[in-house]
Amino acid sequence: MTARAFGAACFALSLGFQTFDAAQAQKVEDFYRSAPVRLIVGYDNGGGYDVYARVLARHIGRHIPGNPAVAVVNMPGAGSLVSVNYLYNVAPKDGATFGTFARNIPQMAILGDSDKVKFDIKKFTWLGSSSSYEEDAFVLWVRKDAKIKTLDDARKPGGPQLQLGGTGEGSTGTDVPKILADTIGLNVRQITGYKGSGDLFLAIDRGEIEGRITDYSSVRGARPHYLQADGPVTPWLQFARRTRHPDLPNIPTARELAKDKDALAFIEATELPFITSRPFAAPPGIPAERADVLKKAFMAAHRDPLYLAEAEKLKIGVSPIGGDEVLALIDKMEKAPPEVLDKVRGLYKPQK
Repeated sequence: MTARAFGAACFALSLGFQTFDAAQAQKVEDFYRSAPVRLIVGYDNGGGYDVYARVLARHIGRHIPGNPAVAVVNMPGAGSLVSVNYLYNVAPKDGATFGTFARNIPQMAILGDSDKVKFDIKKFTWLGSSSSYEEDAFVLWVRKDAKIKTLDDARKPGGPQLQLGGTGEGSTGTDVPKILADTIGLNVRQITGYKGSGDLFLAIDRGEIEGRITDYSSVRGARPHYLQADGPVTPWLQFARRTRHPDLPNIPTARELAKDKDALAFIEATELPFITSRPFAAPPGIPAERADVLKKAFMAAHRDPLYLAEAEKLKIGVSPIGGDEVLALIDKMEKAPPEVLDKVRGLYKPQK
């Protein structure tokens, strides 16, 4: 073949690839133009996961070919496991459904000791996380009229128990108090069974429980009056922070209060899931070109000035990471020392 003929062949081949790519893009656009997208939320309306999902739903469609409408569907239950099992086993694998669920779901899957886990965490189509927790903190909030008045009093051996609320076994708000009991000596009794974050806030407001542990960003968005000097609660402790949050300079971190080096190492290991604080994933096995579109749209939405303006208005922190980073973190969790994983399993095991 002459050089001229070879060049012509390469040119024709490149045109063919361009035509193929254009056709693929057109197919994706046609699909999303006619297929409304569903965003499944593993919790009730009004909580932190729901807020992040609804903000994303209002903006991600602009970054998907065909500009589909995105509808939020709440599917609470079992600390969001109901929604995760639905996404993996039941939801259509066509790229028109994705969801958000508890940050500790990957760790729960890795531990492998729950018969409610019906999925392979690595096979999801991971889009990323809206927050890497750089700007957030998991804060213990306690009513000012609680019988126990200080964190020091709540840590006295054999002392009275602080009554905290949670949704159920396996949820972060239920698991972290167990970690704190083990590592810093927090005396706590948990009242579980609340449907979601909104119900827990109401329970605090009514005095049904003395407190709860939840995201600082959730309180800023859903209960901003909690942060006022005359608010009904006060922050006692922050978890998932290497250093104190700039807004909470006088509130100690769990790491500062660890009983010993082993306790500190355990705290650090159990804080890892917070790096994927607001995870989003689609079912496994969706068409590759649609998976690529969703991944790119997810990150693009988090750079969108309109999205960022709304996030700022709602006081929710945005520090996104992509799907590849989520998978890398899952690998890191899997490689934790066996003795650490065994201790996590024992601590999270439901009490009879």
